[in-house]
Amino acid sequence: MKPLIEMIGVTKDFLQGDNIIRALKETNFTAYEGELIAIIGPSGSGKSTFLTILGGLQKPTTGRVLLNGKPFSELDVKEKSKIRLDNIGFILQASNLIPFLTIKEQMVLYNKITKTKVNQSWMNELFLKLDVEKLKNKYPNSLSGGERQRAAIAKALYHQPSVIFADEPTASLDTKKAYEVVKLLAKETKEQKKATIMVTHDERMLEFCDRVYVITDGILTERPKV
Repeated sequence: MKPLIEMIGVTKDFLQGDNIIRALKETNFTAYEGELIAIIGPSGSGKSTFLTILGGLQKPTTGRVLLNGKPFSELDVKEKSKIRLDNIGFILQASNLIPFLTIKEQMVLYNKITKTKVNQSWMNELFLKLDVEKLKNKYPNSLSGGERQRAAIAKALYHQPSVIFADEPTASLDTKKAYEVVKLLAKETKEQKKATIMVTHDERMLEFCDRVYVITDGILTERPKV
């Protein structure tokens, strides 16, 4: 399997008053194509620090992050932003949809920013796969929680990123919708050969994941699947 995103010897320190707090201990991590990986752990354990460093939103104190085999963490802010735009998709708890744009306009926004041609056939395929075809001309506020999350997955997949970060994507959903969203995410991850890293508190969703990691006090360890 091809590694898509890697952490090599990464740590993260923060200054708290006169003290240095190591929020993330030395961490090695690799996500391969076709994998849905869960990251679990209590609040304040280092999950957000882990995810933001992996996504290039924070610099590690030591170590490096590789994306598609190339240095990522060492790049400047502008270079990281460009690579994120092309190679990373985000699905957030609040669905990260822009309230004044329809679902279709959310997708087309990527093409406007990058000055690229709209991939209408791929967009239509995503709408059908994710069952949002009838919702494409609606605004996020008129959709249910499950519909918004399906639309957010479509948006995250549209520009065909190699890596997807899903931060608590089922937090606001009932059990039935949560299962639907994560099963869909797992299916698309495998079919499109993406790597998806999902931070979650919802242990019901772990059965759909290929690997599960636990962060406790800044230490990342892999948990055997049961």
